[in-house]
Amino acid sequence: MDSRTVGIPEVDGTEQVAVVIDVMRAFTTAAWAFHRGAEKIVLAADADEALAVKASHPGWLALKDGAPVSGFDLVNSPGLIRETDLTDRTVIQKTTAGTVGALAVVEAEVALCASFVVADATARALADAGAGRVTFVATGDDGRAAEDLACAQYLDRLLAGDRPDPGPYLHRARASQAADDLRLERRRGAHPADVDLCLEVDRFDFAMKVGLEAGMAVLRPLRN
Repeated sequence: MDSRTVGIPEVDGTEQVAVVIDVMRAFTTAAWAFHRGAEKIVLAADADEALAVKASHPGWLALKDGAPVSGFDLVNSPGLIRETDLTDRTVIQKTTAGTVGALAVVEAEVALCASFVVADATARALADAGAGRVTFVATGDDGRAAEDLACAQYLDRLLAGDRPDPGPYLHRARASQAADDLRLERRRGAHPADVDLCLEVDRFDFAMKVGLEAGMAVLRPLRN
């Protein structure tokens, strides 16, 4: 299986099979939201769109990066989401990088969102789809985020049929700038457990697939 890894600026619309990676924290948070019972996650391009969607669907919950602000119900933190009951709820997610990357490839034939917590399930979903060439979109730092690149390379090894030791990949992620920022509380809306939760390999047994539904980009769990 051929693969390439790009940043969001390099997405050109030719991607037929894409895996959008945001380890810290968008797609770790999303996986936890599904684990906590969320039915679906609507991905918004910016805060204004998220609030507009919420205004049209008052029962939906809006989530964003950073500290809590008026109009948003949740923050982009797996440590906080794991303590929230989201049974049968719809979450509107807007983040700095992850949701932007997903929106860039939402019209691909197969578009998955991933992090370490759903790595094996993501690889199995790609194999089930018969994917030939895969584009990994590393969303953080314009494609240079160490944690996203490590996850992409780990997934690439899984797709090749290997069973790699995740340790070296997790070490790179744990030593990343994003992990330092979270540990040192440089990012608002963080939980002390966020870094560790982002580095739990295969914590969940589902992949996450994004597609268009009624004009909205919707992320749903995909169970093998």
